[in-house]
Amino acid sequence: MPFRIALSGLNAASADLKATGNNIANASTTGFKASRTEFVDVFAVGYGGISATAIGGGVRLAAVTQQFSQGNVDFTDNNLDIAINGQGFFVLSDSGSRVLSRAGAFKSDRDGFIVNSSGQRLQVFPATVSANGTTFDTGRLTDLELSTSEGLPNATDQISSELNLNASGDVPAIAFNPSLPESYNSSTSLTVYDSLGAQHTATQYFRKLAPNSWEVYMRVDGEQVPGLPAVDTPVTLTFTPQGALDLVATDADPLNVGLTTVSPGIYTLGSTSHVAAATGADELTANLDFRNLTQYGSPFSVNALTQTGYSTGRLSGIDIDAEGIISARFTNGQSKTLGKVALANVSNPQGLSPQGDTVWGETFGAGDLVLGEAGTSSFGLMQSGALESSNVDISTELVNLITAQRNFQANAQVISTADTVTQTIINIR
Repeated sequence: MPFRIALSGLNAASADLKATGNNIANASTTGFKASRTEFVDVFAVGYGGISATAIGGGVRLAAVTQQFSQGNVDFTDNNLDIAINGQGFFVLSDSGSRVLSRAGAFKSDRDGFIVNSSGQRLQVFPATVSANGTTFDTGRLTDLELSTSEGLPNATDQISSELNLNASGDVPAIAFNPSLPESYNSSTSLTVYDSLGAQHTATQYFRKLAPNSWEVYMRVDGEQVPGLPAVDTPVTLTFTPQGALDLVATDADPLNVGLTTVSPGIYTLGSTSHVAAATGADELTANLDFRNLTQYGSPFSVNALTQTGYSTGRLSGIDIDAEGIISARFTNGQSKTLGKVALANVSNPQGLSPQGDTVWGETFGAGDLVLGEAGTSSFGLMQSGALESSNVDISTELVNLITAQRNFQANAQVISTADTVTQTIINIR
């Protein structure tokens, strides 16, 4: 009997050594959770036996449980790396099968999907863009895929000018001619885009008519805009004695007949037909916003000159915020929301089934899987460009290693002692 008891102790100490060794081996494994061996004693007491005099039958391994405490967050240079600070697991698709992980080392595969080192795809809540903003469909999961195609261009449909015209300027003595600087007082240019994303240079020429009265001409790529109602029709602007644009007088000015007034201070001057002829793009029609023009007795100055168009763009980077919202940045300065990283949790994480590769599978004992968003309910926050390190404490594991070794030696000594006793009994004459 002592042999079997000691043998069970050897097996227990061996299991403890294995678990401790596994923890030490994974001390640098991202998202790894340390394991702990749990033992129970064995009693072989028959029905009606006397428990007060029963001797135990040894020890057995009851369970190897993982400790889901938070690991340190280490920062990296890869913005696709994600660390969870708090509760929750990443949801991954393993060829359609759902698994969970705390390891957030992700990258893009050849098809543009975000995967881990095992090729398992990160799951997100898909984004829906509407007039009311971007929302996320938390009722379904989808693979996170980066767009490998060029971002769509957007034609310029409004040009907004915020500048000051010099009230002290002289009235030009000759008719407007863009090639003759003496025919206008000031000019400014900016880049605009057609429906194909091609760039064009739009120039505004400001010409004083009389005190508090100015004309604005527009040229695109040096060519005149078809006139409404005649060639080179300008917008006539009227200012108040305090230097602000007089919207009532400007909108009612008879010289602006034929111009479309979108709203007070914003006008549609016409379309540049030469753009369509040169590139095959749609005719470029832009509204001119003059609401922020002023006329003070100071030199001409441009405070802001903006337009709404942009060219095609290629993917230049990915941003992930603390709530898991993933945005793609393009070279044309635009961004697109791709989705929101889904988090999952269970009521009993220690009931999850370890699958290797630092992932766990769902089990009945773990409880029902609850999906959610970072920063809500009991879910933690996310840190982009960081990884959660293993929660293994090397100092603790080395002490456990010594303890397991001593236990193994002690049980081996029991076997040696029992062997000596047995040999003594055999040698009795």
